[in-house]
Amino acid sequence: MNLLHDAGLVSGLFLGFLFGYILENAGFGSPCKLTAQFRLSDWSVFKVMFTAIVIAALGLHFATMLGWVEDGSFYVVPATLGAAAIGGALLGIGFAIGGYCPGTSVVGLFSGRVDALVFLAGLVGGTWIFAEFYDRIDWLPSLGKVSIGDTLPEALGLSEGLILLILAIAAVGVFFLGAHFERRLRGPVTAEEATNGSLY
Repeated sequence: MNLLHDAGLVSGLFLGFLFGYILENAGFGSPCKLTAQFRLSDWSVFKVMFTAIVIAALGLHFATMLGWVEDGSFYVVPATLGAAAIGGALLGIGFAIGGYCPGTSVVGLFSGRVDALVFLAGLVGGTWIFAEFYDRIDWLPSLGKVSIGDTLPEALGLSEGLILLILAIAAVGVFFLGAHFERRLRGPVTAEEATNGSLY
């Protein structure tokens, strides 16, 4: 495979490095800042992720309207809702305990954090164990038999414009709610606290 001729791989690597650089500079390579979200004292993670969702949704909507992206040309992965809910809960528990998610653990590793290396080793090991035993867990695929492969407007039976409006209003609400909790709980985590781990 010629790396220079594989535009998808090259763009993916470039965006991955850019994503990691932005996460590190935003302080998201620090478990102090990440776990502060679960204590409701620092809403930076939620704000950034919600903003990214809204911007991506608006960008895709207008790109489709302008004809830059062909309507229906993107693939929506079907989701088994029950299994996704259980997986999300387990991911959240691991996030709260370890202070990292899969992406931020890589960022933390390249920032020289030993705890990120331990977390990433556990992640890889857990993934390998799950893959090894997946075929023996007969009941897992039947969890939450409801599967969706539609976009959110199609799944909910609402117009795309209404969904975008709801997302925008929810984003504004999250910013106000987050600011309220941060003021009450003396957040968010500062760059010095994130670097020195003074919250631990």
